[in-house]
Amino acid sequence: MRLVLQLVARLLVIVALCLGAATIWATIDAYRSVDRSTSASAERVSQALEALYWRELLLRSNRMRDQLLPAPDWRTIETMGLISPGICVQFEPSGAFEKPLCGQSKGIGTAPPRWFAATVQTVLGNHATVSRPISARAATAGTVLANADPQAAIALAWRHILENIHVALLMALAIALLASLAIAHTLAPARSIVSALQRMADGQYRTALPRIRSMELAMIGQAVSDLGDRLAQAQEERAVLTRRLLEIRSDERRALARELHDEFGQNLTAILAFATTIEASAGDKYAAGTEIAQDARMISQATRRIIACLRDTLKRLRHPPAEELGLEASLVDLVDSWRSQATTQPMIQLDLQGDLADVRGTVAATAYRVAQECLTNALRHSAAREIVLRIERRTEPENALLVRVEDDGGGDAAKVAQSAGFGLTGVSERVAALGGSLSIARASRGLSVAATIPLAA
Repeated sequence: MRLVLQLVARLLVIVALCLGAATIWATIDAYRSVDRSTSASAERVSQALEALYWRELLLRSNRMRDQLLPAPDWRTIETMGLISPGICVQFEPSGAFEKPLCGQSKGIGTAPPRWFAATVQTVLGNHATVSRPISARAATAGTVLANADPQAAIALAWRHILENIHVALLMALAIALLASLAIAHTLAPARSIVSALQRMADGQYRTALPRIRSMELAMIGQAVSDLGDRLAQAQEERAVLTRRLLEIRSDERRALARELHDEFGQNLTAILAFATTIEASAGDKYAAGTEIAQDARMISQATRRIIACLRDTLKRLRHPPAEELGLEASLVDLVDSWRSQATTQPMIQLDLQGDLADVRGTVAATAYRVAQECLTNALRHSAAREIVLRIERRTEPENALLVRVEDDGGGDAAKVAQSAGFGLTGVSERVAALGGSLSIARASRGLSVAATIPLAA
């Protein structure tokens, strides 16, 4: 799962938890606000009745105070206006058959769900009764009792939640959206870092990264750049070392070829001459077909086979003809040699594109070795009926030589790439030493081996 999605998912979980906590707090606050409304209603009604009590006492001074209770005409519209919705007020001592005076409870809101009412009732409990004396100076003036209607209190809490949940939900969605955009913007440089790593995996080690403001991502980007520089330096050092090893190997092959030619060649030629002389002498002195003549003839035949094998060995040890004849002529000679070996060989097509006249030296030798090895593998290890050898010189900006060998003999490119023998490994090292690349891919009906060799090498 992408890091941005993980962070956004965690953010949504946090927002949901905060929204749930805000809902619980709003429920508790709304439920407790009923207690505050109850206390405020009792206070307002007691103050109003206190004024009514003292007025009646002054107007009716000839009556006993206990005859003023309950206070006359206290159940008025003005008194009801002092009572909050869902609150009921009762005067003590109350008159016969007197019911509490309740505030307007209709229109408080829709009836809450049963689970909400049961949960609030169980968790938060009932509301306490609030008692306020009519007058602090006259203890016999009576008392005002205020109670909250449980159903009205729960309905008020539910209405309060419904009124605030929309705002809280919109705020939560806005916070989640803005935070998600901020997270995505902050982690955007990670894509460039991943792209740089992918380019490094493809061989482009020195990759420039854009400026990153985040300190942590900037440190990662710097580490990736340093790693790319080290890999590029190691690749360059490896290429230099490979070129040096190839030079040393070429020198050793030339020295070995000289030794074989000078020592073995001369000795084998002398042996052949001696055997020929012995055969001729034995034929003159004795009858033809004697044992000495036959032995000398066998020595001559074995010597000729050894000389032929030595010539083939010297041909492989010496420089490829591309360094002497040029790339184009050597490739034509290579294809003609394969064509002339047998009539059952698959058809080999040579496709030369671009000016190859000035392609010489190490580049030409490497291209010749690639073509030679790929043709050998295609002829020996596949049932191809047609092989195409294409040499293309690409100009700027690539300025490289492309060597491609395709066949129609089937085969699995992945298996061939994993189980490449010493021939392909050596060719790949040669190409890499010149800063090029070699790839094995699936062709339309077989395999395709392509090597790109920079001409600047």
